[in-house]
Order: sequence, then C-alpha cells, then structure tokens
Amino acid sequence: MDALLLSRIQFAANISFHILFPTITIAMGWFLLYFRIRHIKTRDPAWEEAYYFWTKVFALSFALGVVSGIVMSFQFGTNWPGFMERAGNIAGPLLGYEVLTAFFLEASFLGIMLFGRGRVSERVHLAATFLVAFGTTMSAFWILSLNSWMQTPAGFEIADGKFVAVDWFAVVFNPSFPYRLAHKLLASALTASFLIAGLCAWQLIKGSATGGTHKALRTAIIAASVAMPLQFLAGDMHGLNTLEHQPAKIAALEGIWHTEKSAPLTLFGIPDEAAGTTHYAVKIPKMASLILAHDADAELKGLNEFPNAHPPVAPIFWAFRVMVGVGTLMLVVAWASAWMLWRRRRQAQGSLDLPKPALYVLAGMTFSGWLATLSGWYVTEIGRQPFLVYGHLRTADVVTNTPSPMIAVTLTAYLIVYGLLLITYVGVLKYMAEHPFKHAPEAPHGAELGKAGV
Repeated sequence: MDALLLSRIQFAANISFHILFPTITIAMGWFLLYFRIRHIKTRDPAWEEAYYFWTKVFALSFALGVVSGIVMSFQFGTNWPGFMERAGNIAGPLLGYEVLTAFFLEASFLGIMLFGRGRVSERVHLAATFLVAFGTTMSAFWILSLNSWMQTPAGFEIADGKFVAVDWFAVVFNPSFPYRLAHKLLASALTASFLIAGLCAWQLIKGSATGGTHKALRTAIIAASVAMPLQFLAGDMHGLNTLEHQPAKIAALEGIWHTEKSAPLTLFGIPDEAAGTTHYAVKIPKMASLILAHDADAELKGLNEFPNAHPPVAPIFWAFRVMVGVGTLMLVVAWASAWMLWRRRRQAQGSLDLPKPALYVLAGMTFSGWLATLSGWYVTEIGRQPFLVYGHLRTADVVTNTPSPMIAVTLTAYLIVYGLLLITYVGVLKYMAEHPFKHAPEAPHGAELGKAGV
C-alpha cells in the first residue's frame, strides 16, 4: 500500500476510535444534569444513585475521548502536514476555540462534578454539572464547524496557495454546519440513550439493579423514542443540503451511475464501479427522486457527471444502508419499549419494568448507537473524497512523505492498542453494571456545610 492509503486508514482508525466516546459524553452530560435536578426536586435517593453511577461511566468515557483526541490532533501534522500548511489559517483557530471555550470548561468543572458532593453547595454542584454538559456540546460545535467547513467551504479566499478567512461568520456557519450539528447531537442522544438502557437492562437481567436503574432505564427509553424520529427528520434535511452542495456523494451512496429523471431507489445490490452498474439491484421506481429531492420527477446527477472527482462507491453505498437499517431498528425498539412501559404502568400489574425478552433486546442494543454513528461518519468522510477541502484541496496533495513501512508499523500499533482499550472499556462497563454501588457514596466530613449552601 502507498503512503496515501495507509495514512487514510490510520487516520480513519484513530477518528473511529475517538468518535465513540464524545458520542456518548455529549448527551450523557445532559442526562446527568437531568438526574441531578430530579434528585434535588424530589429528594428520591434513586435519582442520586442513577447520577453517581452514570457519572462514573461519563468520566471513563471522557478520559478515553481526551486521550484519543490528543493522538488524533497530532496526526494532522504527522500524516497530513500539507493540510495544516494550506488550511491552517482556518483549521487552527477553530481547533483553538474548541480547546479554549469547551475543553477547558469541561476539564475545570469535571472535578467538582465528580468529587464535589458535600464539599460545595448543591447549587455549585448542579452548576458544575451543567457547565460540563454545556462544555461537551460546545466541543461538538467547534469540531463540527471545522468538519462542515471542509465539506462545504465558505467565507475564505486562497492567497499564495493558502486558505485565508475573509468572513469568520460564514466560515463557522457554513452551509452544511446546522444540519451536521443537529444530526450529531441527536446521534449522541441516541447513543447515550441506548447505552444507558442497555446497561440498565443488563442489571435487571443479572439482578444487580438499584433504584437508580429503574429511573435511568425509563428516562433513556423515553429519550430514545423522542430523538429517533427527530433524527430521521434531521437526516432528511441533511440529505437535501448534501444534494445541493455535494451531489457526487449522493450519487455514490445511492448508486446512481448516470444522470436520470425519476430515479429509482436502490434498496440493496452489489455496486460495481468498474462496470458502472449495481448488480442484483432491488429498486423502487421514482423513490430516490422523491426522497432526495421531494419530487418524484426530479433529475438526479449520476456519477458520470463527476469523472475522477467522486468518492468510492461501495464503501459509502453499504455504510449508508447500515446506518439507515440500524436507525430503523433503534426506532422500533425504542417505541416498542416505550409502549410496553406505558402499558404496564397504566395497568399497574406486576413489575413496571420490561419483560425479560425485551430486556435482552435492549441489552443487545447497548452499542447500537456506535454502529450507526460509525457508518454515518464513514458516509460523510469517505463521501468527501478525493477532496480534503471539498472542491478545492485534494487529499493526495497534502499527504505525508513518510515511508509507507513506517506508517504501516504505527498503524499496526494503533490498532492493537485501540483494540485492547475498547475491549477493556466494554469489560469495565459490564463489571460496573454487575457490581454497582447500592447507594451514593457517603458525603465527606463537612457535608452539612455544603447542604447549608456554603
């Protein structure tokens, strides 16, 4: 393999591992805030148990996200030095804003959130939880602003071969940014919801549930049942935006080889880029035009319109279908679980929790959000190829000149380390679920001062 392909695989491995954890923490911070508010309002110890258990999961996920994020940042220089040389005037400040306004905020108040019980007042502790949640969302804001700018660049000019910002508002709020931000925040809500629901279901199966387990399970199911239809709506709006600004990506993920009106929707098939066709395709007439352009007779551009300037077809063709398939399954499971909870509560017969088969389904869906997020991310990033800054800077023009064998060695090391970390992370979550603290930890000496508002 050449340096370009190896560098792309290495960066993909790093960002694939990294994105798993912010996808959890962005929304989980808001879950923690909700748990904390509910405890303060009701004084029900079950809400406090939920808060402290999931704070530990948040801290573990946050730590892995920070570590992998630092490694990923270094790879801008090691694998893609030409990118920072050409686009550093824009990428650098956006990454800097993320550190200054988001990461420092999270890091500063995370300690208070984790260890502040009894040491600070309830108001300060609640404020710290809010600021950590807000910081994770701001982090997503700046990172997605940069990523969206690379997909739909705006507000710049090129001087001496370098990108220079002429309108920072247009840079930050570029054409695809609102849709990507909404899509990502909802993806995080769903990932965190299914993680919480899945681990809570596992606790109920294993008999290790606490009062907080029941509270967290119902909260997660309700959140997922609301977020999932909103995600489909956001995805539709994002698709319309992509059709306008990146039609080659749409053509590739839908397997549209030639420009045509009333384009059919290909449900399944085997794309063959060399032959320019999709073998064994199962199609629905006119449906692609109806879904993508909201007009059954609309004309959709085919890949023939973008010679040497369209992404590889097969990876994003399949990744898109995995994303949609997993999302549909998440919708069915969330709504079915919400309906069963509502029915049991209304009938008030026996346990108000879910029946055991439903618990096993939820446990099996614990990391479904990861699968949907990764497949969607591959659609986004592979779909931008062969460009790094869409339409202006090709990936091949900014790759490192490091020898391929050296990249292969570091790639192997990354894969081994990340594989071990991922296995360990899942194992720790399983252990925590099976051996939870039955109560929130005792407040340290002087807690009465905190309760008094000092």
